Amino acid sequence: MHSEENAVYVVDDDKRVRDGLSELLESWQIQVATFATAQEYLDAPRPQSPSCLVLDIRLPDIDGFELQARLADDPHPPIIFITGHGDIPMTVRAMKLGAVDFLPKPFRESELRAAIELALARDREARFDRAALSELQSRLECLSARERDVLPLVVSGLMNKQGAAELGISEITFQIHRGNMMRKMHADSLPDLVRIASKLSIPITHSRHGN
Repeated sequence: MHSEENAVYVVDDDKRVRDGLSELLESWQIQVATFATAQEYLDAPRPQSPSCLVLDIRLPDIDGFELQARLADDPHPPIIFITGHGDIPMTVRAMKLGAVDFLPKPFRESELRAAIELALARDREARFDRAALSELQSRLECLSARERDVLPLVVSGLMNKQGAAELGISEITFQIHRGNMMRKMHADSLPDLVRIASKLSIPITHSRHGN
């Protein structure tokens, strides 16, 4: 793990914990930022590199679970919970809500490092997936209105004749729009286009005109 590639955000109201984790993470060549409250973290700029959040459950303003809930609707770093007052129900709740791990204090360095490596890997993958989806959405936005009409018909398996009938245009015109749409979507084949459409949640259309 290298500092220019990874960052860990620590939220804990105990200064000794913050300082200790900061020193440990820096020794692993990981960038680290620490916060005494959840609000301090919320007010900070969002991380631009693969990152994770090491979060204490009990905080003076917003507890760890509430912060996790506030972050749920937006892309956010994977969370590793730490606490000196954990129990099984609390652990189960954290994991059900998507936490990477739940570490009772005091925890071993090896446990924390394994959890951080897993969390960073998850965030790296999530960032890649979001970037890939954004690229596909950009391609979709380049389609003309008619090409957008053609796309769901093609991925639904309709023949050119059926798609043309659905849109009330000639088969040749449908084929032209289909070719332009495939090119703009960077789809080399129908299976490739179906895969792209699935990621974009393009709906399946059933022909009303049969064969």
